[in-house]
Formats: sequence, C-alpha cells, structure tokens
Amino acid sequence: MEFKSRAVRAIVLLHERRMRDFLPAWKEAVRAKIPLPKSENPSYQSYGALLRHVLGAGRNFLVWVAESLKLPDPGLPEPPPAEQIGAEADGYLEKVLAAWGSSLTAVEQAQLRDKRYPWRTMEMHIEALLEHAVVHPERHQLQLVELLGRKL
Repeated sequence: MEFKSRAVRAIVLLHERRMRDFLPAWKEAVRAKIPLPKSENPSYQSYGALLRHVLGAGRNFLVWVAESLKLPDPGLPEPPPAEQIGAEADGYLEKVLAAWGSSLTAVEQAQLRDKRYPWRTMEMHIEALLEHAVVHPERHQLQLVELLGRKL
C-alpha cells in the first residue's frame, strides 16, 4: 500500500503489530483462567470487556482521525458485545486493521501536526492520537503478560 506520509505508514504498521501481539496474550490469559485485578474500570470487569475495549479503541481512534481530517467513514461497526467478542475477535481485528491501512493512505505529513482537534476533554494532534493507538494495545498486553507471571 502506498502512503503519502512515511510517518503514517510506520504508525499503521506498528499499530498492526501491537494489535496482533495483544490478541494471543489475551487468549492465553483466558485459557489460563487468570483472574483480572479488581477494578472499578468497566474495561476490566471481564476478559470480554477488556478485549472489546482494546479492539473498540482501535476502531474508535481511526474513526476520530477520519472525522477530524474529513476522510471517508471507514465503515467499521462497533465491536461485538463483551459476551461474544472472543468468538469474533480474529475477524473483527482483521476488519479494523484493513480499515487502518486503507483509510490512512492519503493522510499527508502536514496534517499530523498542523492543527489540534477535539478529543474527549482536550485537543490533540493527529500524530499524538495515532501514536497513542500504537501504545494502547501494547500497554494492555503488558498487563496480561505480567498477570501470567512473565515478562514482555
């Protein structure tokens, strides 16, 4: 795939790698039946909720970038409910990753830092949010690996 920005290309590739690394760690933790830490965070109420959070964030980051830059809607549905996402995770992940690649090819370097866009309670540059999207699944993977008693 040809990208107008090498930085965007790198972020798309890194995001794909991190998302693909997260899913096996999640599956391993589920198989091992390691309890999640007690938390008020709704994303940690179950393994399904955690998976939905990570895959949904991959979708939501891309949707925000597309809306902010007035790119075409990536057309990604919301992730499946927490109770069924485990069975649909591989297919949903492939849709998210494909959309990342196809949706961001036209983004130019100047669009990454020239302007801030509203994100929740703050404003962010496109590049900062894309970089956060790379680290997000890695952070959750690290948490799972540590629960399994290993190091990343």
